[in-house]
Amino acid sequence: MDVKEFDYHLPEELIAQFPLERRDASRLMVLDRLTGAVRHAAFSDITGLLRKGDSLVLNDTRVMPARLLGHKGSGGRVELLLVRETRPGVWECMIRNSKGLKSGSRVFFDGGGSARAVEISEGICKCEFGSAQTPWELMERSGSVPLPPYIRRDATEEDRARYQTVYAAEGKAGAVAAPTAGLHFTGELLGRIRALGVEICSLTLHTGPGTFLPVRSEKVEGHRMHAESYSIPEAAFETVIRAKADGRRVIAVGTTAARALEAAAKDGLSNPALDGTTDIFIYPGFVFKVIDGLLTNFHLPCSTLLMLVCAFAGRDRALAAYREAVDKRYRFFSYGDAMFIA
Repeated sequence: MDVKEFDYHLPEELIAQFPLERRDASRLMVLDRLTGAVRHAAFSDITGLLRKGDSLVLNDTRVMPARLLGHKGSGGRVELLLVRETRPGVWECMIRNSKGLKSGSRVFFDGGGSARAVEISEGICKCEFGSAQTPWELMERSGSVPLPPYIRRDATEEDRARYQTVYAAEGKAGAVAAPTAGLHFTGELLGRIRALGVEICSLTLHTGPGTFLPVRSEKVEGHRMHAESYSIPEAAFETVIRAKADGRRVIAVGTTAARALEAAAKDGLSNPALDGTTDIFIYPGFVFKVIDGLLTNFHLPCSTLLMLVCAFAGRDRALAAYREAVDKRYRFFSYGDAMFIA
């Protein structure tokens, strides 16, 4: 399957550069995955699309202020994106402006603190941080939100709050990208959804750097996903299992929640893997075992996220819906509008 089969034309001005003033003021495209029928709504209208007994699954990961700016001893600028801690004090990082950065080089961060490059390979660097300040302290003091590269501006203090779901859990920091489908929810809207009799449960998948990276192979099957860590509470999965047994819908909020659920059920619903890492790659031909509905934002052309949407909705129907979204001037990507597929 050619990667180019997942391409579509997107005018650059439709890429949302800022969030709307109100989270739930976004538009919502509704796609019937059986018929391909499309209708248009406001995101706050989602209460009319959910049913009593639905199981709505959220990803409660918290985005780290993981982008750190610094310089080498020679003065050259370096930007590190902290991805995950591999052992105490040592982090896997993505690096930019790294010309001349070698194993053993030290990076000095703006505002104080430093790290030593331990190992460098194809844009990924393992860095050992000094004992004066932990990486978490450095991020909180001088780190910035790692906005995606298609948002062509620097992150602001407002982004610290808006590039974070209202249900991001304390103690669950670990993502380098937000589960953006969840950005549209407010606490009040979640309360109204609960009042409908919808069961809301949470899992955690820490979105990794793969969300920023393009598919570089010509064939879909040649792509390999970056592994991401996830954890699903036993009670949450039991809620999902009961819904499936009763014939009620399981609706994933975001591709990350969908991937975690399908990864957990890879060997069957009766033998779930509720925590660990997953590099599951969902593209057309994949057989979904868990989800019956998907709430998601609009994704980049030829991206693995769009491939997941095409696997769930059908490639032709999904891309037709995307063309209509372009015609109707929807806002795209992280701070853009949403789509509900069921």
